[in-house]
Amino acid sequence: MNDNLRKFEQLVVPHLDAAYNLARWLTRNDHDAEDVAQEAMLRAYRHVDGLRGEARPWLLAIVRNACMTWLKANRPAELAGALDLEAAEAQLDPGEGPDALLLRKVDRRILNEAIAALPPQFREVLVLRELEDLAYKDIARIVGAPLGTVMSRLWRARRLLADSARVVSRAANARLPQ
Repeated sequence: MNDNLRKFEQLVVPHLDAAYNLARWLTRNDHDAEDVAQEAMLRAYRHVDGLRGEARPWLLAIVRNACMTWLKANRPAELAGALDLEAAEAQLDPGEGPDALLLRKVDRRILNEAIAALPPQFREVLVLRELEDLAYKDIARIVGAPLGTVMSRLWRARRLLADSARVVSRAANARLPQ
């Protein structure tokens, strides 16, 4: 086994789930996310000899760039205008009744819809910070923006998310049987 393959398998492959997660949130489609994540992993393998520092932020920067390239080619209007959380669901309390389970499901759907509705530049920083738990400096490196811009985008993303969640929540409540 050559050194690059060993380095790739030891440092990069453990972060494949994070790579797919970011691609999934940015493309908003499982199939497209798989394609983009695969392309990003190929890029990472080809350039693993240039890896300096932590592998996770380095890989996520490659995924982010691959997503932006893909979005420009396939959904340019989305960029111009501006997870499935089921897998991350907390353990359910067996004592919860059907009403509590329904509310939890509605809340999860509202959050998914609100995140998906964010413009890509806000969605990416929110996903990297809140779902991938990256430091601001790592996010700044990944998206290629100054730290202040990342903080501003994250603040705006959270604000837009809260506003969007309120709108989606009102719409969902209107659709629920009374």
